[in-house]
Amino acid sequence: MSPVFRRLLFLCATLTAIPVLANESAIPVEHEIVSRGDVQLEVFAQGRGPVIVMLPSLGRSGRDYDVVSANLAADGFRVIRPEPRGVGLSKGPLDNLSIHDFAADVAAVVEHENKGPVVVVGHAWGNFVARMLATDRPDLVKGVVLAAASAGKVPAGSKEMPISVAMRNAIDGAGDLSLSEAQRLDDLRIAFFAPGNDPRVWLNGWFPQANEAESHARNITPVDAYFAAGRAPILDLQAEDDAVSPRRFSNVFKSMLGDRVTVVVIPHAGHALAPEQPEAMSRAIATFAKRVYAGV
Repeated sequence: MSPVFRRLLFLCATLTAIPVLANESAIPVEHEIVSRGDVQLEVFAQGRGPVIVMLPSLGRSGRDYDVVSANLAADGFRVIRPEPRGVGLSKGPLDNLSIHDFAADVAAVVEHENKGPVVVVGHAWGNFVARMLATDRPDLVKGVVLAAASAGKVPAGSKEMPISVAMRNAIDGAGDLSLSEAQRLDDLRIAFFAPGNDPRVWLNGWFPQANEAESHARNITPVDAYFAAGRAPILDLQAEDDAVSPRRFSNVFKSMLGDRVTVVVIPHAGHALAPEQPEAMSRAIATFAKRVYAGV
């Protein structure tokens, strides 16, 4: 074998080994299926320690939080990410669902884990489910993180809608796979991403059936059914450049729910939040969860 050929083999072996070594140092992601009647829920779990349950945005997957989950697992938590019906391998009836139904699915996952009560993180649309879980099953919830969350209400005296028609159109357009890529990128910039952040990372990863079912559930479930999130402590994790939940609405939770609510604002992030500022999101969730689990 010539020296040149031996050198090429060495380089190939070295390059091949790099991702293997990196994977060996990471906390592995577990995968399982949890059943509840005629509902099957795909669940990703990672780490050991106090449990944090993460719920995704409208029509999207918990895989959006791969980096956040890995960070939290490395910080000593067990992170559970149940996929909503219509996402991945999760399936079940999708017609005429309410937020109560989605919360009951999450409750089944928490009960299966058998380590409750837990801290539950609801990002964007997922915040409705997190609040409903805390309302319907307070025995399962120790604390709630509302990440880039629309409160569903506006400040006292305001005559605005919580989300304007134009913003709703941008939210829906971002996940409408029948639209052109250019149109969807515009909608993603308008609704989800802070100026300068790349919206292309969310061109994929949309689940139309889940989007439709979740939108219906949001529309038919009264906000007052879940607004207060039971009596759990709340972290209102706001994105500074969130166009869906803008700064003029930033005091709704605190003004209405008082000292139960802690507010943290993440700079240079829009409604997508997780792909924009995963490290800051991880730190804020970890700090809150440690405080809640310590009973402070």
